[in-house]
This record gives sequence, structure tokens and C-alpha cells, in this order.
Amino acid sequence: MTPEPPRNRDDGGTMAPRQFEIDGSTMTDIASFYAQMNRLLMDGESWALAESLDALNDVLYGGYGAIAGREPVRFVWKDIAATRAALGREATCAFLRERLKTRTMFNGSPIVDQLAALESGLGTTYFDVVMQVFADHPNIEIVPA
Repeated sequence: MTPEPPRNRDDGGTMAPRQFEIDGSTMTDIASFYAQMNRLLMDGESWALAESLDALNDVLYGGYGAIAGREPVRFVWKDIAATRAALGREATCAFLRERLKTRTMFNGSPIVDQLAALESGLGTTYFDVVMQVFADHPNIEIVPA
């Protein structure tokens, strides 16, 4: 989905939020989440976001891609439950196992601890972290639909 055309002011004299629609039903894994973020937020750019929480955080700050800066932004998230499942325990464990393979020269014990927590039914999923990244931007609103 391409970004909306320029917005009008709302009744309070402030700019109505730019709105994007995330379709959770199309997400099957972490890669498909970033593919959708690229379609929504990087239209017109000559490069794409990496599959990285840091990259997601950066694009949400704005200044490049579809978000101009600290403007109000609303993400209407259709089928957010499907996204929660796609970025849930199984996907997070697979992601962490892959990261652990590249940590041979570094301390991998935090990753091992995260895996153990997830495998015991506790721990933070990739979805949880994505939601925290969005929440760290006060100009951004998530509306489950």
C-alpha cells in the first residue's frame, strides 16, 4: 500500500495522522514482516530496510522513506494476531539460533538465556520487541483492526 496523499487538518487544527495499513495475514515469518515494512515505508527509496530491529527503529524516526519526521502516524494493523503468531516463539527461537551461530567470537550467553526462556514458555518474542520499537515513538499509534 502506498502512503496516503497529503492530509487535511483535523477539527482541532492539528495535522491528521498519516495512515498506513499493515496486513498481518500476509506475514509468515520475520522476513515477510520486513518485506511489508519496506513496501509501506520505503516506497521511492533506492534501498531497502535490512531485517533489523535497529533499522525498523530508525525508519520510524522518519526523515527518509514515507515518514517525514515526527509527524503523527497511525498504523492500522489488520489481523495483528496473525503477526503475533508469525513473529512468535517459534520464529524467535529460529532467529536466535541463527544469531548464535555468528556469535562464536563474542559472548553468546545472553542469546542462550533468551532461548532457554522462550523454550520454557517464557521470554520475549520478536513480536513483543517489534511492538516495543513502535511504542518507543510517541508520534506513532497502532490501531489493531
